[in-house]
Amino acid sequence: MREQYFKKHSQYVPGFHFITLGIILATLIIAIALMVSSGVSSITVFELLVAVSLGLLFFYTRQFATGNEDRVIRAEENFRSYHLTGKMVDSRLTRTQLIALRFADDGKYAALSEKAITQNLSPNDIKQAIQQWRADHHRV
Repeated sequence: MREQYFKKHSQYVPGFHFITLGIILATLIIAIALMVSSGVSSITVFELLVAVSLGLLFFYTRQFATGNEDRVIRAEENFRSYHLTGKMVDSRLTRTQLIALRFADDGKYAALSEKAITQNLSPNDIKQAIQQWRADHHRV
């Protein structure tokens, strides 16, 4: 597996993020162009509805997957916090802070959690503060 760190932890799947999105955008543009050039008809309205529904499907597929994954990460981090500190995750941590903390190594987790709370660190600030990166290769 490739090494992860702040600048290289995002994952893109070219077939999904670029090709599929590109096809959906092209479909939408073509549907609009056909509606403008040919006028509004049942066929052009249908084509536009198909293009819009594909765009919505693309968007919500990603939202549903990451939303579910965020729930799993919160559960894992609660267990991890309890394992490392004997306490559940501090309720003052936001969802996005907690999700960013999953990259912190065990030795720095508690200190970085407290720093995130007291300094109200953003997820990017948390990730940039991590010296020893704990990779997550299973993110959707």
